Amino acid sequence: MNTDAVPAELMEGGQSAFAAIQEIVAQLMSDPTTDWGRVDIEALRQHLIDMDNVTLRARVNVEEIEGGARFEATSEDAAVTSSIRAMVPAHAETMDGAEGWTMQASEIPGGAALVVTGTDPDRIRALGFIGVLTVGMHHQAHHLALASGHNPHAH
Repeated sequence: MNTDAVPAELMEGGQSAFAAIQEIVAQLMSDPTTDWGRVDIEALRQHLIDMDNVTLRARVNVEEIEGGARFEATSEDAAVTSSIRAMVPAHAETMDGAEGWTMQASEIPGGAALVVTGTDPDRIRALGFIGVLTVGMHHQAHHLALASGHNPHAH
């Protein structure tokens, strides 16, 4: 079988993190302006590990507050706690103001708290912690920036 000729209808790389990395590598390889001296695929891999930890392994407690919710993401596992503390403040900083929401993050024992408020508190509460983190198509650009050797959180 010729492995170079993949049928057009086949899209999935077999595992979501692998597929995300494959998509970014393909983008970088197709761009003649890629600065290969800056490319850092390992940074993207580490970020995807953080995403996996936060998505699947964090324990989330929710408190309804006026205008929205306070989400406390925690874990007894040090690696998961580290992932929570890497992602939640960065997300709050990047997405504050999106959808007209105010987002504030703070470190708490075992993780981080995310407070999200806006004019549509029912939607915030219905989305929950992980739903709020998914809002907006910023992740793909964020992944490309990480892999390209740029810090998407630097100002």
